Amino acid sequence: MCWGDVCGYVWGRSDIRIEIPIVNERNRQTYFGALNYPTKEFILREYDGANGASTIAFMKYLRSKFRGKRIGLIWDGATYHKSREIKEFFASVNQGKAENEWELTCILLAPNCLEPNPVEDVWLHGKNFLRNFWYRLQFFSTVKWLFNFALSHQKFAFPKIFYSHLGLLYGHSL
Repeated sequence: MCWGDVCGYVWGRSDIRIEIPIVNERNRQTYFGALNYPTKEFILREYDGANGASTIAFMKYLRSKFRGKRIGLIWDGATYHKSREIKEFFASVNQGKAENEWELTCILLAPNCLEPNPVEDVWLHGKNFLRNFWYRLQFFSTVKWLFNFALSHQKFAFPKIFYSHLGLLYGHSL
């Protein structure tokens, strides 16, 4: 999320150019999120960037939160999701186990395939929530707090969640 994304569009006369000042477009925050399929709880964490190190940190967090449970992640095809670093992490976690006993596994979605991933609906919900309050958001710290509040304090039951029979965590970064 980038500072300035809160106001994604405006309505106005078509014959007049409307300019929206962006206070500081360099302020940004990377989020990793996972939707717990059975509980509909969304797990949200902030990181410095979307990369292999942050992805591994998020997976370690999920493992600590769901200690002793098997975790399946369904991801988009971000390059850092397929990196050597990530593959080595999966190998170290699942070392010596049969595939049906893996503690942590990942299913990659087809490229540019956002439709089946309900996490995309969660991100959209958070962004739309911010857009409803754009006129009150003067500081990026407030934007981040409100985004976290919008996504961390409710259950998500979007229709596409029920299309899956996998019962896995849907993971994605923003």
